[in-house]
Amino acid sequence: MIAVKNIEKTYNVDGVETQALRGVSFEIQKGEFVAIMGPSGSGKSTLLHVMGFLDRPTAGSYVVLQKRMEELSDDQLAFFRNKEMGFVFQSFNLLSRSSVFENVELPLLYSDVPHGRRRHLVEEAVRAVGLEEKLWVEAGRLSGGQQQRVAIARALVNDPGIIFADEPTGNLDSQSGAQVMSILKTLNKNGKTVILVTHETYTSEFARRLIKLLDGKIEYDGPIMHQRNSSEEFFK
Repeated sequence: MIAVKNIEKTYNVDGVETQALRGVSFEIQKGEFVAIMGPSGSGKSTLLHVMGFLDRPTAGSYVVLQKRMEELSDDQLAFFRNKEMGFVFQSFNLLSRSSVFENVELPLLYSDVPHGRRRHLVEEAVRAVGLEEKLWVEAGRLSGGQQQRVAIARALVNDPGIIFADEPTGNLDSQSGAQVMSILKTLNKNGKTVILVTHETYTSEFARRLIKLLDGKIEYDGPIMHQRNSSEEFFK
């Protein structure tokens, strides 16, 4: 489903070059739940941006669902990203004065989904995260955990095959974090490919595979040794 081959990324700021990724290679199969970990500056956020079509690599090849990144224009990347990828960010990125419905509907406004079908898709996505009673509440009036669940619903509304979650529990208390991770695990059980970027070991344990980065290179790529089986274990 995903093939990352010898990816390199170099940033040039005021004439100073910084190499964030140094020849990273791996594959991810459909339906995997993969956690990407590493200390600050290891390259994990840069890797997420490349994999999510948010940034282009300096060198190497990236293929997702048989689409080669280097062969697509920026407009084609944006269309493909909106259709096939969902994103959940640490800071939620919601419109605080807009309702839950309006926030979740946003990706559909940039898609070819008929207007008459949008309400059904929004309600279905909101129901999947257990917030149907909050459908017309302003996002800014919700708790942090509820806002992150709205963000997950927004990521789901186009029924993408891949969910990218960037530190999704970073701004949450342990109980809200457990709920968010439980939802992501359920989505994975239902067939979604989930790619989680985190610095928290207990969060990564919800995944089944770990890719660990250090100084822009893969230090470890293998199974999670202590996988979380339920949200209750999140508190231990």
